[in-house]
Amino acid sequence: MTNTPISLQDLRRSLYVKAKAEPSWRFWRLYVHVCKMETLREAYQMARSNHGAPGIDGVTFEVIEESGAESFLVQIRDELVTNTYRPMPARKKEIPKDWGTKVRTLSIPAIRDRVVQGALKLTLEPIFEADFLAGSFGIIPACRAASISPVSALRMD
Repeated sequence: MTNTPISLQDLRRSLYVKAKAEPSWRFWRLYVHVCKMETLREAYQMARSNHGAPGIDGVTFEVIEESGAESFLVQIRDELVTNTYRPMPARKKEIPKDWGTKVRTLSIPAIRDRVVQGALKLTLEPIFEADFLAGSFGIIPACRAASISPVSALRMD
């Protein structure tokens, strides 16, 4: 018997349903889903849509796409699977605060680290979303404005 591959959307929905139905359930083998190319592609698109600055390595999205985004994701996947992935130090950037009297330090991760963080977010978010109460809006301002639950705000088209 072979199992058909589960899509990211179906995975997120099934994780949420299981976490909601059995709050004490332990989720094992989630790392497999973090390493899937489908998850990494979606995480890359999320990072790309934020138009973020490059990290300490100076690599931009344009540089990645010139050499091939797919090969970039395959390299990240290989590092994750072989347990050789190590995050890079974050680039520090000071920005003015309070009309220039103070500064705030931002830590800007490298794009490869943002992709891995996004893949973790996509995998773990449905599990933690299940713990929210129906009236909780967490940090999703659109839910409060539209009076919808955070669960329906998940991107599970």
